[in-house]
Amino acid sequence: MHRAFLSLGAALSGLGVILGAFGAHKLKQIAPDSVPTFQTGVQYQMYHAIALILVAILFEKYPVKLMSWAGIAFLVGILLFSGSLYALAALKATGKVGLGGLGIVTPIGGLFFIAGWLFFTLSVLNSK
Repeated sequence: MHRAFLSLGAALSGLGVILGAFGAHKLKQIAPDSVPTFQTGVQYQMYHAIALILVAILFEKYPVKLMSWAGIAFLVGILLFSGSLYALAALKATGKVGLGGLGIVTPIGGLFFIAGWLFFTLSVLNSK
């Protein structure tokens, strides 16, 4: 499991750099009002991609199920939180009105981030 988290964390970090550059350069030209939302998605993606790498590294020292849950929660959080912010920025950039409830996905992703940090903490505290 730790190899999967390590490779996903590295890939998501690289993607975060690419998306950050897109937001800072191209999106800024196309739809400057969308940049803050997009950048928040990139920022949290990077934080939690690094957290995935940390989970992968520490999994060998703390091989408890909660550490796996932490990694899964971070991954789901990235997909829901950052993914929904990217979608919201894209909709805003294209002038689409009525987001169809997409905005509710963002806080659900945030809850997964919180759960991931809780699982991470508990896995360290509960290991031998």
